[in-house]
Amino acid sequence: MKGYTKPVLLIVIILLIDQVSKLWVKLNMTIGQEFKVLGDKFLIHFIENPGMAYGMEFGGEYGKLFLSVFRIIAVIGIGYGLHYMVKNKYNRGFILNVALIFAGALGNIIDSAFYGMIFSESTPYQKAVLFPEGGGYTTFLHGYVVDMLYFPLIDGTFPTWFPIWGGEEFKFFRPIFNVADSAISVGVFLILIFNNRYFKEEHQEKQSAHSEVAED
Repeated sequence: MKGYTKPVLLIVIILLIDQVSKLWVKLNMTIGQEFKVLGDKFLIHFIENPGMAYGMEFGGEYGKLFLSVFRIIAVIGIGYGLHYMVKNKYNRGFILNVALIFAGALGNIIDSAFYGMIFSESTPYQKAVLFPEGGGYTTFLHGYVVDMLYFPLIDGTFPTWFPIWGGEEFKFFRPIFNVADSAISVGVFLILIFNNRYFKEEHQEKQSAHSEVAED
């Protein structure tokens, strides 16, 4: 199990934080309800996302099913890749970044796969109930992803000379997301930033290993 401890621990921690935060919001808030954490710059704002990360949608019932199945296939692929990387001693930083992506993808799959079966529907007027008598609000793989993290850091208006959106109001950062989305984004961002470093170190380690074998 050497090499698996940190990635597995990171995955478990991300999943726990993600699912606990979603369960709390789902059971204690109505759709559209919000409260301030850091003034107007960080809010908990409850929405449900039937599609992809950061509120993007993939239309229709079949679109939702396709997206859920695609997510499962992707997570299986990432999980296998993670196992391969640990087994073959890839750069530890790279492995942890892939573990972040895996945890985030798995966290959102849990919502899509099971939340519709175990919760009643959340509405602007009614909180969800866990394990309702009449069953959940939808079937396996058709559940909505719970989003709640909202950072409207900047409110402003585009200058009149600005192309297309001149004179219109804008808000940054508009998307509402969750811990799982954050884990995916951080993992991808770190891989993009440190990609050369990760694979340079790996190449150096392999060269060193080959040199030791040749000397023996």
